[in-house]
Amino acid sequence: MHLRFLLLLFSGLWAQFLTGQAAYSSEPISLDALKNNKAAWPAANFDGLAGAYDSQFLPTGTWEYDGLTFSLPASWEDNEKADNVLAAGQVLDLDTPTFAHELQFLYAGDGTGSPVLSIFTLTFADGSSYEVPLEAKNWWVWANINRAAISTPYHFEAQGKNLNATNIFQWSTAVPSESPLVSIAFPSAQTSNRIHVFALSFTPSMPAGTGLALAVRRARFTTRWDDSLGARAQAIEVTLANLLPSHTLGKNTSLLGRHTVEVVGNGLQTVSPGVINRLVPADQARVDVLVTGASSTATVNVRDAAGNVVLTSGGWATSPLVEQYTADAESLSMHEAPAWFNGAKYGIFVHWGVYSYPAWAPKNEYAEWYDYYLHNPPDASNPTWEHHLQTYGPHVVYDDFIPKFTASQFNASAWVDLFDRAGAKYFVLVTKHHDGFALFDTGNTTNRNSLLLGPKRDLVAELLQTAKKEKPDLHRGTYYSLPEWFNPDFQKYGFGSWPGGLAHNAFNVSPLIEPYTGHVDIGDYIQDLQLPQMVDLAVKYDTEIMWCDIGGPHNALEFSAAFYNHAMAQGRQVTINDRCGLLPDWDTPEYATFGSIQTQKWESSEGMDPFSYGLNSATNASEYKNGTTIIQTLVDIVSKNGNFLLDIGPTAEGTIIEPEMNNLLDAGSWLKYAGGCVYDTEYWFSGSQDPNPEQDTLPARFTTTPTTFCIVAFSQPVGGKVTINKRLPILDGDSIVLLRPQGPSAPLTWNVDATKLVIDVAESEVAQVEFAWAFQVNYANVN
Repeated sequence: MHLRFLLLLFSGLWAQFLTGQAAYSSEPISLDALKNNKAAWPAANFDGLAGAYDSQFLPTGTWEYDGLTFSLPASWEDNEKADNVLAAGQVLDLDTPTFAHELQFLYAGDGTGSPVLSIFTLTFADGSSYEVPLEAKNWWVWANINRAAISTPYHFEAQGKNLNATNIFQWSTAVPSESPLVSIAFPSAQTSNRIHVFALSFTPSMPAGTGLALAVRRARFTTRWDDSLGARAQAIEVTLANLLPSHTLGKNTSLLGRHTVEVVGNGLQTVSPGVINRLVPADQARVDVLVTGASSTATVNVRDAAGNVVLTSGGWATSPLVEQYTADAESLSMHEAPAWFNGAKYGIFVHWGVYSYPAWAPKNEYAEWYDYYLHNPPDASNPTWEHHLQTYGPHVVYDDFIPKFTASQFNASAWVDLFDRAGAKYFVLVTKHHDGFALFDTGNTTNRNSLLLGPKRDLVAELLQTAKKEKPDLHRGTYYSLPEWFNPDFQKYGFGSWPGGLAHNAFNVSPLIEPYTGHVDIGDYIQDLQLPQMVDLAVKYDTEIMWCDIGGPHNALEFSAAFYNHAMAQGRQVTINDRCGLLPDWDTPEYATFGSIQTQKWESSEGMDPFSYGLNSATNASEYKNGTTIIQTLVDIVSKNGNFLLDIGPTAEGTIIEPEMNNLLDAGSWLKYAGGCVYDTEYWFSGSQDPNPEQDTLPARFTTTPTTFCIVAFSQPVGGKVTINKRLPILDGDSIVLLRPQGPSAPLTWNVDATKLVIDVAESEVAQVEFAWAFQVNYANVN
C-alpha cells in the first residue's frame, strides 16, 4: 500500500518536495482480510433485514472522489465475495508502521435514524492510542436528505424497492503524527445502527528533516460569490496542507507570516487573494480566493510577503459561477450555503403559533405538537388528552384556541433588539407549523392565517421588515412545514404522523369530525398551497433561509430555482436546509449535536426548554438553558464546523418569558467580548478538542482564524494554570490573552513541554469571566 509513496522518492514530485512543495496523495488500504458483509444486490443482507444497494449505481475498482483514491470491488455482483466491513471490533494492522496525515473513509450506517457516534481507535508505534469519533450517517433517512459521495435513487428491501435516496458517505479525519501509525481498531459490534466501511485510504506524511512540505489539498470552485467593483467574483475554496508529521513542529517546518493564495488561469484572475499566516506540520488551512473570468483549468500559487512564489499547483478543474438556476437536480445540486451563513454560527429559532396558547406537554414531548398528541391516542393513557379534558373539557377543539392566539403584546422591534443583544447573527421564525396555521398572507391558498384569524396581523411581515430596517446585519429566516396533520387536501399525500384528512374528535362528542378553520377548496395541496406559499416567502417576504421541516411530497425543484434566482437578481445569497425534500445546503440534527468534525456544513437546533421548542407551561424556570449551557453548546458546535440555532417559545400574546430572555442576554454578554473565538472562525483540522483533558476537567475546544487560534476552556481554571494535552499551532513569539468583559488581558505567560501547553493565568483574571474561558493566541509576524 506504500508503492505510490515510495515512487515519490524517485520522481519529479520529490524534487518539488525539496523546494518546499509536495504532492497530496491518497493511498488505498486493503480491507479484503476483514470484509464480512454483502451490501449489493442480488445476494446481499446489508442491514440484517435483507436490505441491499442496487449494484448498477455503485462505482467499481479504483475510484476517485474529492482528489482521494479508494479501492472498491471490481464487481459488486460476485455473490461469493463480501464487499464491506461490518464493524465488530476488528483490528487492521498496517504492513509497515507509517506516519499518516489523514485517514479517509467510505462508509454507511445500516439504520434509519439519527447518526450514531462510532469510535475507531488508532494505535501508534510508541504504544499510544487515539480515538477517532466518526458520526455515522445512515444509508437512508426518512424525511431528511443527505448529501453523499455515492447516492442511489432507491434500495431493495425484502418486500421490494424503498424509493428513498440511499447513500455511501465519505469522511476524513486528521491523524496525530507524533509516532508512526501501527493499527486501526474498528468499533465494537452493535445490534442496530451498525457501521459498515466500504473502503479506507490514507495520506502519508512526508519524511521529517527536509524543511517545509506544503501541498494543495483541494481547489474547489464554489457557487459562493462576493461583489468586486460591481461584478460578482467567484469564491474558490483552497485548502493547503503541511504534510510533515506533527512532532516536527518548529519555525523551520511551519509556514509563518503573511502568505497570499491566488488562483489563476488563461482568462482567470484573482481579485482578492486568500491569506494564511500560520500552517504548522500535520495541519491544514482553508481560505477563499475571489476570482473573475473563466478558464478550463486553474493554477494555485502561494506567495510570501515579498511576493515570491513558495508553492504552485496546477491542473485544477474549474466550474463557472452559476448565474441562473434551472429547476433540475443537476443545476440545483451545485448550490451551497453562503459565506455569511458559514460565519454567522449562532441563530435564534422562534416557535410561535396557536399551540402557544395551550402551551403544554408532558416531559420529553414537544408542546407545539399539542394538536397531534391530543388525538393520538384518544384515551386516558395519553397525558395530553387527559390534560385537555381536565383543563378545557371535551367540547373544546384545537381550533377553538385560534382566537386566543392574539399576539397582543408582540413588538417586532423589541424582538429583533433582543436577538441582536443575545449575540445572534440570524433568526428563523416558524411561519407555519404542522397545524397548518400560517403567520403570513397566504393569498387564495387558504384563509387559515393570522391576517384573517386570531391576531389579524401579518406577523411574518412585521418581524422580517422590522429586522431589515432596524437590524440590517441580522439575517432573516423562515421555517415552513411541508405537510399538515389534518388538512383534508393533504390526505392523498398522507404518511406516518401526517395522515391528512380532518381530525376525528378526540372525545367522541359533537362535532365528531373537527373543522379545519379557514380551509378553502383548492385543486392540489402541493401545487396550489405548498408551492405558492413557499414561493411567496421567498419572493414576497425576501427570506434568506428556507428552513423546511418533515420533507415528504413536494415540488422543491421549482421552488429552489425560484428562490435562488430571485435572491441572485437582488444581489443576495440565500440557503436551504436538508428537510425541503432534496438538494440541501446543510444538515440539521435536532436536540442533538455531532460528536466529531463534519466537513459538510451543519446546524444543530434545540429549544431553551430541555424538551420542547414551543412554550411549555409545565417547564420550571430553572430548567431552561442558562448562559453556561448556551455558550458551551455553541462553542462545541462551532469547533466541529456547525451552527447553533437556539429556540425560544413566546406566549400567545407575543411575550418572551423572562427565563428565556435573561438567559439569552447572559449568553450575549459573553459573546460581546469573546465572540472573536466564535464568529467567522474555522474548525481546526487537527481536532475540535483536547483529547486528554486534565482530571476533573472538561475538554477545551479549539477554533481558528487566519491570525489567531482559540482555546476555549469549559472548566474554570484553578491553581493559576490551564493545561492542554495536545500539540497546538503555537510558536515562540506568539502571545496569549484571556478575553474578558473589560477587554483582553495582558499577554499571559505560557510554555510548551513535548505535547503539553501550560498557560499561567491569575485567579483574579479567571474570576472576571463566566460560562467559558476563551484564551486567544495571537500569531506573531502577522501584517
